[in-house]
Amino acid sequence: MLMTSRERLFAALKGEPTDRTPIWPLFPWHWYGSYVDARKLPHYKRIAELAEHYCITLDRRNIGAKWWPDDVTETWEKTDNAEEQTTRRTLRHKDITLWSEQGTRRGVYINKKLLDSQEDFEAICEFPVETDEKVIEAALTPQFAKYDAEKAEFPAHLGSMMLDMGEPIGQIYSNSNLEELSIASYYEDTRAKITAFLARLNEQKKIIYRRTLERDMADVYFMVGSELAAPPMVGIGAFNKWIVPFAKDLTDIIHDCGKYAIQHYHGQIKHILPGFVEMGADAVHTIESPPVGNCTISEAYDVVGERLALIGNIQYDDFRSMTRDQMRAAVNSLLDEVAGRRFILSPTAGPYDPDVNSRFIENYETFIETGWNYKNQM
Repeated sequence: MLMTSRERLFAALKGEPTDRTPIWPLFPWHWYGSYVDARKLPHYKRIAELAEHYCITLDRRNIGAKWWPDDVTETWEKTDNAEEQTTRRTLRHKDITLWSEQGTRRGVYINKKLLDSQEDFEAICEFPVETDEKVIEAALTPQFAKYDAEKAEFPAHLGSMMLDMGEPIGQIYSNSNLEELSIASYYEDTRAKITAFLARLNEQKKIIYRRTLERDMADVYFMVGSELAAPPMVGIGAFNKWIVPFAKDLTDIIHDCGKYAIQHYHGQIKHILPGFVEMGADAVHTIESPPVGNCTISEAYDVVGERLALIGNIQYDDFRSMTRDQMRAAVNSLLDEVAGRRFILSPTAGPYDPDVNSRFIENYETFIETGWNYKNQM
């Protein structure tokens, strides 16, 4: 009997047999800021229809709260004149001031990050983190109504709502001069201070995750954070301190409530795959083979075995460049390689181009059709 897309998704996440390889084209049901609105753009109409008929849908949404309490002040200052068009953001806590600036001054582009020096990293670790549950609840409640309406609109048989609420490292990464963050990761004292700060941020994350789980808001959680502090930008030692324990904490909370976690990672994953096993997620998206990444699907299975599902791994750029025959061959070759394993077929990235050519659309069609019809599954 033919499974629904939802049944196929959760069988793969549980490590159970599926009638066909699940296909995830990364199209949310509702528009999500990282992607184009594939269900509404005319260019994507045909593949959106195919995706709805043959693929799983994970409706990726965000919910969150600011990490600092009210005794941290935030101000914004805009300058707009003939010589300067800049926006300056300032955070203050007691006698500590951090600031960022973006724009142009006398024709020169400026992008000064909040954490722009080793002193800044030392300073941010002195900032408080909001962990008052009543304050966090007050920040989340207005977001719940919009989310609940979207959940009511989502056709559950297509897959699942999926919450992406970030991991602690996101607050550091998004505010950092990444060269300076890389340097900070190699200074033992600074690395330890950042680890302690991330532990405090994780306390807030756990409150937010628990609140959404208590409300039964989603069956799947998308964990985006591991790629933000990993080799080659930082060493394996920093990855094991800044990512693994906090991701494991959050994943344990998710599993305690009978829900599922997918870890997202772009880049050179080969030497840190044991960390993903330790995190305990149900799946990892996406394993990138050379030359973009450094790990083939087979090499990844050699490490993770059947302890989690792998999701991937047709490169997004291949949809732009391949012929239909090349795409068909790539999908068939990949499915040959993963035969009998826990696997979900997916591009390495979601559709972020609003204007695409006919080749891109044809390759998405071929990708879906080839995955569905692979060796007459069933």
